[in-house]
Amino acid sequence: MPNRYADLFATYRAGITRPGTPLSPKTVTAYLSRVRQYLAWLDTAALDGDPIADPVVRDWAARDYRAYLLTVAKRRPWTVNGHLTAVDDFNRRVGVGPAAAKRTDLPQLAPRALDERAQTRFLREAERASARDGALAYTAFYAGLRIAEIAALDVDDIHLSARKGALIVRYGKGGKYREVLVHPRLRTALETWMSQRAAETGEAALFVNSRGRRLTTRGIYDILVGLADAAGIEDFTPHVLRHTMGTNLRKEGRDIVVIAELLGHSIETARRYTLPTEDERRAAIESLPTDE
Repeated sequence: MPNRYADLFATYRAGITRPGTPLSPKTVTAYLSRVRQYLAWLDTAALDGDPIADPVVRDWAARDYRAYLLTVAKRRPWTVNGHLTAVDDFNRRVGVGPAAAKRTDLPQLAPRALDERAQTRFLREAERASARDGALAYTAFYAGLRIAEIAALDVDDIHLSARKGALIVRYGKGGKYREVLVHPRLRTALETWMSQRAAETGEAALFVNSRGRRLTTRGIYDILVGLADAAGIEDFTPHVLRHTMGTNLRKEGRDIVVIAELLGHSIETARRYTLPTEDERRAAIESLPTDE
């Protein structure tokens, strides 16, 4: 770390690691690494002014750094965009504000989803988990709920019968909700958890912590990431389970309107699942004939 930026970086690190930050631990680690690299580059860059104090110089610095990452460091476009996002966070926290630097256009692909092997490993870990954690994992995988939607579920939102079931999912503002039908495997997991969940706590939440209080979004995040780690899944975020459900439905030929309704998406957002995935593009190339 260049000496002239050491104190500034220490202040940034203290702010981003403060308890209660909305960023995940993995994101915090990535941001610190990327900001450290940016400040090291700044120390050698020929800039006419101070990018920490002058917004005009700040913008030119971000643009030059983007060019450096692409042409000299040979970083991939999505990696470059990630670095610029970290630099924006740094600039915002030190008071200069995000830079006016255009992101690099990326190939239009479907949202990242788990491949079949990773799905199998994740579901096996969910099966080995406690009743609560297993039900939570199946809710994310088979119902495609966002973490905040899972945290907001109450016992009264679960409607189960001998052969069917539905979740009342509340999302967005204005009291919006949708009904998601329950997959048989999820129904069994929910029944098991609800039979074990302590009812005398007076807590309405479906998923509760060891003190009988509603499980937080951070708690849910940690549980799902822990299961993914145990399954050997790298670069995992819980949102990928939601994308996995959308991708699976698209591969099964389900109507885009149905996918949008189940996931609480607009039709336009749900259309992303009709784009090719990285695995599909790779399979297309590998299917080309050879002379062997």
